Amino acid sequence: MEEYLKQALEIVKAQASVRTMTEEEITSMVQKLATGIQTIADGGVVEAEEQIACEPQKAIREKSIICCVCGKSFKILTKKHLASHDLTPAEYREKFGYKKNCPLVCKSLQRERRKKMKEMQLWTKRGKKKK
Repeated sequence: MEEYLKQALEIVKAQASVRTMTEEEITSMVQKLATGIQTIADGGVVEAEEQIACEPQKAIREKSIICCVCGKSFKILTKKHLASHDLTPAEYREKFGYKKNCPLVCKSLQRERRKKMKEMQLWTKRGKKKK
């Protein structure tokens, strides 16, 4: 088991160098990896468990949004990126418990867009053309 633990620690160490991880995340990841590596070495099959890279409540931040599937940071979660995980934006929202109309953008960009739309006042321009 000690050999498997060393291998698991190396993997987690590499993961922790790429992204910020809590102590709890590190411990559970080491345990899961060590038992998984041992199971594979013994000729068993490891059940694939759905991993969440980031808590959905904490994923939408001021200057970034973190993909809950892979843990990468973006300003906008695009359809193209979600497609790389075989998800549509609607499926992503449903899977991670977001509201149907929740924008998958960081908070600062969301505010900028809202401000621009208010300045443009498209709803008044549309009403004038009909008359």
